[in-house]
Amino acid sequence: MKTCQFASICIFMILLGSQNVVAQSKSKIVGVWYNTSKTAQIEIMENDDEMIGKIIWIEQDTDSIDNSTDIVNSDTSLRDRPLMGLTILEGLKYNDGIWSDGKIYDPQSGISYTCELQLVKKDVLEVKGYLGDSWVSRTVEWNRVKK
Repeated sequence: MKTCQFASICIFMILLGSQNVVAQSKSKIVGVWYNTSKTAQIEIMENDDEMIGKIIWIEQDTDSIDNSTDIVNSDTSLRDRPLMGLTILEGLKYNDGIWSDGKIYDPQSGISYTCELQLVKKDVLEVKGYLGDSWVSRTVEWNRVKK
């Protein structure tokens, strides 16, 4: 009888520990990331059961046009919204090491894409954007901002 109780406790502890490992893996992308050209920083955070990402810093270029609003958005009613604080990643769900089923908005083109994220190294995030079918895609790498 004591062996059965001990086995039950061991199984319970293993199951409890595996839930913790999944939660830790799921949140590995939480933090601040540079975009590919290091002209913006995106903070990725948990929001309910999905991951979202917001622009928290933009490099200001004095020689170019104002990059503080969403001036190239295909929806003309959104062109006055500020880029700072804009949610550009949303709907990402964790599944087997990949955050997928999300959308990414590119403020340089004004287009939204289906996307998925995958951590390829501790501080390197692979961002894949799909336009239409998955065979039309672009992949970039974002780097974690060092504190």
